[in-house]
Amino acid sequence: MFKIEKPEMVNKTFRLPLELVERLSTVAQNQGISLNNLVKQCCEYALENLDTGDK
Repeated sequence: MFKIEKPEMVNKTFRLPLELVERLSTVAQNQGISLNNLVKQCCEYALENLDTGDK
């Protein structure tokens, strides 16, 4: 059976440099996704590929 899942979300405020926000906004617009979605994906990618020095 099909179930609609909605992940729990929380609002946070982060301060980012203007140039970074402008670059992110451009990428999001060019890819047809929201800025929020892009930032989420970037954070997930960064965490999954974080060099923890345990190698």
